[in-house]
Amino acid sequence: MTVLDWLLDTDPGLRWQVLRDLTDSRPEAVAAERAKVATEGWGARLLAARGDDGLWAGGACFPVDYQWGSAPGQPWTATYPTLVLLRELGVEPEAVRDAIAAVRDTCRWEHAGQRFFDGEVEPCINGRTAALCAYFGEDAAPIIERLVGEQLADGGWNCEAENGSVRSSFNTTLCVLDGLLEYERVTGGTAESAAARQRGEEYLLERRLFRRLSTGEIVEPGWLGFSFPTWWHYDVLWALDYFRLAAEKPDPRTAEAIDLLRSKQQPDGRWLLENTHPGAVHVAMEDGDGQPSRWNTLRALRVLDWAD
Repeated sequence: MTVLDWLLDTDPGLRWQVLRDLTDSRPEAVAAERAKVATEGWGARLLAARGDDGLWAGGACFPVDYQWGSAPGQPWTATYPTLVLLRELGVEPEAVRDAIAAVRDTCRWEHAGQRFFDGEVEPCINGRTAALCAYFGEDAAPIIERLVGEQLADGGWNCEAENGSVRSSFNTTLCVLDGLLEYERVTGGTAESAAARQRGEEYLLERRLFRRLSTGEIVEPGWLGFSFPTWWHYDVLWALDYFRLAAEKPDPRTAEAIDLLRSKQQPDGRWLLENTHPGAVHVAMEDGDGQPSRWNTLRALRVLDWAD
């Protein structure tokens, strides 16, 4: 079995992206496969996990009555991470219109009871929520305006800014860039949002996606291990996949990160799952760390197609 055959022998949520990104399939074939996400496999299971209250696990970011420290990591079963994953799978927004309406009407953030699609206070959460708004047809403009106003002097963002931090975070910055890019893709964006996105990209590019600007040292060795889902956690593969969408061709400052990606390809042509973020999930989509990963292989191959 070839790597492409192996990638196609999977769930519709991944298969339609393989068809779109790695084959010459007709758009109609890609669309037909994508249409299955809401009714088959992982997407259907995620939608079936929604409670009678219209939410997932009864909460926005966390399951209702969740207690920190009760288990390693954090659960990924509440409304926010589930919608993030449905977007990753490419579920068609029209197919989940009723679910999105229920979230809009009833879901409130744990922080202070804000309406879900209004966002809350942490830019890492608000960045990905802005992407959800844009993707699912909700108004992202208020969150985008807030994020633009919260950009730090070095060009990025940090969830600790409200506690006095003036240095940006790779994790938060990539989450915000994800929201800004999706907003531009759907609405065209604004001059201010485009400028903020470009400054945020510079923050990462100046650091070659994983090095300290001051010393050139690797900021966090864990970022060199590739995960899926990433949730809000930064890693080099997620950053490269973002730049694949954001730029027609790679900036020269991504070269080291691309070389790292190439170096991780296994002799059989696949990439491994390396850094799963612990916590309860509705659906397990991979076989565990150290095993071949269809998601990482798909994303790596499409990044390399872009780079080449």
